[in-house]
Amino acid sequence: MRRWWTAAAGSLAATLALAGCGVPAGVDRNLADDWPALPQAVAFVPEAGTCHVTIQDVGYLSGYNPVACTTSHRSETLHVGTLTGSDADRSAPPRAGSTGMRTARAECNTQVSKAVGSDWRAGRLMVSVVLPSASAWTGGARWFRCDVSEVNSLDDGSVVPRAASLRGALTAGSPLAYGCFNPKLVKDDIEEMRPVSCTAKHHAEFVGVYQFPDISYAEFERTSLRAHKACRGLIATYVKVPNNSDMQYRAGTIIYHPFEEEWKDGERGVQCFLWVSDRTLTRSLKGAGSKGLPVR
Repeated sequence: MRRWWTAAAGSLAATLALAGCGVPAGVDRNLADDWPALPQAVAFVPEAGTCHVTIQDVGYLSGYNPVACTTSHRSETLHVGTLTGSDADRSAPPRAGSTGMRTARAECNTQVSKAVGSDWRAGRLMVSVVLPSASAWTGGARWFRCDVSEVNSLDDGSVVPRAASLRGALTAGSPLAYGCFNPKLVKDDIEEMRPVSCTAKHHAEFVGVYQFPDISYAEFERTSLRAHKACRGLIATYVKVPNNSDMQYRAGTIIYHPFEEEWKDGERGVQCFLWVSDRTLTRSLKGAGSKGLPVR
């Protein structure tokens, strides 16, 4: 095509010259300078507010097929962030336990909690950090997705398909929010936390999430009593009783903590439950004071 246009332009110029005519207005005889510049290539970035029928840990473009959140899906992107600085200067996407992964995880925890209306660990939710593929990273992609899913229970992390958005899912009165439980004990271990209505007979109640200090997982295991002590503080605030040496005689504590892989990625949220083994409760102890949770 280019050779054809050049020849035609040359013939036209010769014809005009023979006719003794000047160059028409707006024509500068330079065909090469009037082509618009090609637009700069834009890397793909996923969108927040989209739902997906599968759960991903790597955001391959070939697997990006969002669906309406009113149709059956297994995960929802509630936030899309961007890695910057040294986290973005790496030659490959962040690996598990890296500073880049910890940065992404921290932002996901904050943004997802804002979106669902409470700390996401206070309910039957799971958060996944989805990173670009290695080839997309090489091409300049620096985004990360914060995907959230509903799970079956505190003990069973199986994903529950749903047909509604999880935005605002943990606002007051949500069926996904943790409440009261009956622990199933095997010797000194909790085998299962069975959820029940707080007006039914029960022995445990969720009181909050304690953000543990940034220490190694090995050290956390060696000093797990620190987590129980911290949870007693949350119980005191929740029930509205003094946080003093008497707390250990008011209630026991049950904790659920992140797995080692999650801990390495910066997840430090310890879920805290008050536990009363010597009597049966039939109401929530939130704000109950010393009458509701006396020293025993």
